[in-house]
Amino acid sequence: MDFAHIFIHDTSWAFIAEILIRCFFMFSMIILFLRLTGKRGVRQLSIFELTIILSLGSIAGDPMFTQDLPLIQAFIIMSTIILLYRVTTWLMMKYQPFEDLLEGKALYILKDGELLIEDIKKGKYSHDEFFAEMRQQGTEHLGQIRSALLESDGQFSILFYKAEEVRYGLPIYPNACEVQQSVTPQTFYACTNCGHVKMLTQHNECCPRCECNQWFIAINCPRV
Repeated sequence: MDFAHIFIHDTSWAFIAEILIRCFFMFSMIILFLRLTGKRGVRQLSIFELTIILSLGSIAGDPMFTQDLPLIQAFIIMSTIILLYRVTTWLMMKYQPFEDLLEGKALYILKDGELLIEDIKKGKYSHDEFFAEMRQQGTEHLGQIRSALLESDGQFSILFYKAEEVRYGLPIYPNACEVQQSVTPQTFYACTNCGHVKMLTQHNECCPRCECNQWFIAINCPRV
């Protein structure tokens, strides 16, 4: 096996110098591009901005080491992308439907301690993913939450009840989640699917919101 052919092949010192120049030029172009996109483009990536960044990587990568690709072509392409970015962001600020088309809308996934099942499906989130996010934000049960939104960038925005306003809700920690096989009088139970809370007459009673028939004992402790 010819290792010199694998690692060096026909690379010359002149081409190595050319690669250094190309890398410096394209690296500077990337910094310039990100600077022109503004702070919003660096802080968080929406679907639109992620598309731009992926395009930028493809545009910047090839000219760094491709000998027969002139830098002027990469400069023209990146300048065009910057222009398209500016025009698109202006249209997004000017026309709300256009922004909704590119980045989507924020979805309410929980109101008044109960899950909005259809909106959770639209957001393509599972219960486990949502509950994991809630636990990371110090939530023990859904009765502590007044409302929760799934933002267009995939982040959660949550409004909590004050301590004195916390209601009974569906527990989201595994050790408190046990499907009930019997009913205790004067006890609140929470639907395992949507979080609806009520007192039951039988353990397999159907939920009036989603028709699920599995229940956990609801809790109403405030956030610590």
